[in-house]
Amino acid sequence: MDKLDRFLDRAEQLIERLEIFLPKSAQESSPDWDASHAFRWEQGSLVPVPNFHRIHLADLRGIEEQKCLIDQNTSQFVQGRPANNVLLTGSRGTGKSSLVKALLNKYAPDGLRLIEVGKQALADLPHIISLVAGRPEHFIMYCDDLSFNADEPGYQALKAALDGSLVAFSDNLLIYATSNRRHLMPESMKDNLATEYIGDEIHPAESVEEKISLSERFGLWVSFYPFSQDEYLDIVAHWLSHFGVVGEMDEVVRQAALQWAIQRGSRSGRVGWQFARDWAGRK
Repeated sequence: MDKLDRFLDRAEQLIERLEIFLPKSAQESSPDWDASHAFRWEQGSLVPVPNFHRIHLADLRGIEEQKCLIDQNTSQFVQGRPANNVLLTGSRGTGKSSLVKALLNKYAPDGLRLIEVGKQALADLPHIISLVAGRPEHFIMYCDDLSFNADEPGYQALKAALDGSLVAFSDNLLIYATSNRRHLMPESMKDNLATEYIGDEIHPAESVEEKISLSERFGLWVSFYPFSQDEYLDIVAHWLSHFGVVGEMDEVVRQAALQWAIQRGSRSGRVGWQFARDWAGRK
């Protein structure tokens, strides 16, 4: 009996340790929906984000076409009309993540809510779906800077949830994902070597088909491109005004802004914001 008691004690201790890592029940992890408009999925529960980034659509310059496309899709969604999951891909620092945040700030009064989910937590998708199902709000599940290797569990979970899983998406939930990779996965030369050529027809290898199968399950693709010099300087001028630097941007400021971009190897919106912040702080 002593051996059995010791075994049961150890088993109970082990179970207690494992319970920390197990997803909580819907009852235990039910969040305070009034605590915030934005939430983060952490260790099986929704955690409110009270100090959410207060950026607005008017602050995002040089991406007017992209703003119109995603704004229209989001407007349809919060009005209860059909809308698509969105994949935002392209150059770094061009406003992909900021655009999603700005949409929340615009549509939060209409019932839009944001849930940020890291790729490691995508295996909990069925649980998240069950939490928001039946709620009056409309939820965007936000996955930032998303990319996968084929053997990662989050890849298969997201692929199944978007199209093919027995767990149906709730009508009040969409996925908005940002990535620097158009197909969310690394592409290698060896994938193309297995492509077959039969007469004039090209038959892609199965590895290529697998890599594009996830991205094509997003109904709306929106691409972001590097900014021209004029677009970059327009962004700088906007943020200088935002930070209280008055007057026209003279040649000194212009050259300083261009030099700042050269040093960072990018004329992105993020770099323009960083320069304006530095310049306003010093001047």
